[in-house]
Amino acid sequence: MTSLYEQIQSLQITWRDGLDILIVAVVLYGILRLIRGTRAMQMTVGLMVLGVLYFLARVLELAALESLSREIFFYLPFALVVLFQNEIRGALAAFGKNPLLGMSGHLSPVAAAPLVEAVRELARRRVGALIVLERTQSLRLWINGGKKIDSLVSADLLINVFTPGTPLHDGAVIVQDGRIAAAGVLLPLSANSELKGHGSRHRAALGLSEETDALIVVVSEENGEIALAREGTLRENLEPDELLDLLASESHRV
Repeated sequence: MTSLYEQIQSLQITWRDGLDILIVAVVLYGILRLIRGTRAMQMTVGLMVLGVLYFLARVLELAALESLSREIFFYLPFALVVLFQNEIRGALAAFGKNPLLGMSGHLSPVAAAPLVEAVRELARRRVGALIVLERTQSLRLWINGGKKIDSLVSADLLINVFTPGTPLHDGAVIVQDGRIAAAGVLLPLSANSELKGHGSRHRAALGLSEETDALIVVVSEENGEIALAREGTLRENLEPDELLDLLASESHRV
């Protein structure tokens, strides 16, 4: 029986093998981009270490280590499905996107200006706010759970919605196709352990960004700081002009 090392030496690489490797590399790169900045990334590093150990065990013919690694890999898929069901759902939704379908969902430059104007004023007053911008993945589930508005994006309307004492100030506003679709929306909270010291608004913003490709703007009521959540990451301490530039650049990524 030939060893793995001898089998590798006898391999004859063809153009089909090169194409196969290229496709696998592109797929892996896409997966790494999807899980970048999430807790799944840490698990991926661990899996890569296990893979290297298994490969070395086969090359060096370390029977005990090879047997142990094989058992771990057998049960690993079931554990991954349970631990990372949210990430898997988000990844499948992202793979299903097709820009050729002409789906809208990004914030138009016309709507960005009044939105940032409202955020600037809310931050100055230290009024908490949570504004969701739908992109390619539908937010209909959350829109249906809030109070439907269907209005143009207006700075005065956004400021009024989030003013303390109004019926909808505690929830989120969702902007869809350049219009305010709903207010008073409850969003899923993130379980990210790195959010210690942050309130429910930041957790809700990050939670939705982990499940969809939406952009979520947060204004802290404690210090008036502005943050933007996207793809499971939270960018904090933004100036209004920085936010406007980010929204403009993000609108071209769809």
